[in-house]
Amino acid sequence: MSDSQQPPESVYNHLSKEESKVQKAPRYVSKFRQAVILENKATKDSMKTMGPANVEMPSPDKFLKKHSKEPKLPEVTECSKKCLRTCTCTVRKPPVPKRTDIPPMEIHTKKDFSQTTVAVPVKPTPASVDSRKGDKQLLEQSGLVPKYVLKQDYGEVPAYLQKRREEETKTQEEYERFIAEQKEQEAKKRLSEEERQSILKGLKKRWDHFHREYQCLPLIIDTFSKKAHKKRLEEAMSQLEKDISYFETYTIIYKPKD
Repeated sequence: MSDSQQPPESVYNHLSKEESKVQKAPRYVSKFRQAVILENKATKDSMKTMGPANVEMPSPDKFLKKHSKEPKLPEVTECSKKCLRTCTCTVRKPPVPKRTDIPPMEIHTKKDFSQTTVAVPVKPTPASVDSRKGDKQLLEQSGLVPKYVLKQDYGEVPAYLQKRREEETKTQEEYERFIAEQKEQEAKKRLSEEERQSILKGLKKRWDHFHREYQCLPLIIDTFSKKAHKKRLEEAMSQLEKDISYFETYTIIYKPKD
């Protein structure tokens, strides 16, 4: 019942009221959650940071003993004892020659053993003493001996510079030859007098044709087509007059090759 219909003090006020519970919205879950989990598992390296899951604990019986890390000699057996008595190396030596074997004779060689046994005397490196205390320096690197002046190619152009100069000369010649060929292809041909007169005659004949057509135009030009036709004739006649003046003024005219 509303407050307007019931008095301020009423039995209805003592009724227990149900508390209205606020319903929470469902927790947001991305629709890409499963794809992200699969991608993370695919790119994840197992046992990279924390180590393997199950590690076998060391046994108390297998503790580190004294001298266990030192290299050990092989055990001596009966077979190894017999081998030590018969041979002193790992490679089997050739058999000893018998008394009945005849050694090879009359084997001559050109090698002079007396000269090979003579020791070659060691020559001291040339040096110069430059102080009273015995300090010395090698003459070869000191600059006191004329080392480079006495060379056979002293004062001559090095071979690599000559080769580079020849390559540059060859490249320049090829470039000049290419330019000459291009100029020859693009060279212009001079018009002969007969050709010039023939072209001039054709231009004048064409100008007469346009002039005759221009004179045939009506006196009253009131449409767009007539105006355009008159303008086209005037432009053609003006261009022909320029060409005729050019051919009459200049007697030497060049044209590009076909």
